[in-house]
Amino acid sequence: MLTFAALDIGQGDGLFIESPSGVQMLVDGGPIHKIMAPLAKVMPLYDKHIDAIMITNPDADHIGGFIDILKNYDVGYIIEPGTFNPSKTYATVEQLVAEKHVKKIIARRGMKLNLGSGAYVNILFPDRDVSTWTTNDGSIIARLSYGNNSVMLTGDATQSTEGIVLKDNPARLLKSDILKVGHHGSRTSTSSSFVKAVDPTYAVISVGKDNKYGHPHKETLDTLNSFNIKTLRTDLLGTIIFKGDGIDFKL
Repeated sequence: MLTFAALDIGQGDGLFIESPSGVQMLVDGGPIHKIMAPLAKVMPLYDKHIDAIMITNPDADHIGGFIDILKNYDVGYIIEPGTFNPSKTYATVEQLVAEKHVKKIIARRGMKLNLGSGAYVNILFPDRDVSTWTTNDGSIIARLSYGNNSVMLTGDATQSTEGIVLKDNPARLLKSDILKVGHHGSRTSTSSSFVKAVDPTYAVISVGKDNKYGHPHKETLDTLNSFNIKTLRTDLLGTIIFKGDGIDFKL
């Protein structure tokens, strides 16, 4: 079975993936000191190895938790978009990556990460050097697939970045069962055209309860509702776990 979980890490993103062969990947780590407890609910306490971690963008609400991860787990690879954040949190994560000798990969369109047993993560964006872009515009967009199961991973990608992905990829590479909604449901992400192309059954919003940003914004919820998509939120439901058998996803 494929496991896809949106961890309850508050205001931020922290996603856990485990392929049927047991390969484990974290897509973002949430804010600092928030990921260890929810991660323990989907990984055995004795398991101290994570095959790969992906930073969709280097903002603190996506990478803070990786400080604890890098201190407590043996990490195989780290995948980054190539954008930069001048924060102390980002500097600490990069220092730990260097100290632990974690192999770093800069994500580029066309990369296909093999998670074993027919599960893959396909990088759809960045398709170019984004080192001078804003962290949100340069966010990784990727698609997890296993048989007929699929998840669109969007980080904090903006509508302009979604537009690049729409232009450069055929519909068959975008259609997904689950849409991890961009930027915690902000109105700056999740355009109608992108939602129409992805055509998900479920939308998952990783967001903190009563956050100061007002996420998720009404405009985004209205867009999802207009397509009759079942929307699930970590601020209301806590950790959200899907299991996929290659045919259907089940909560």
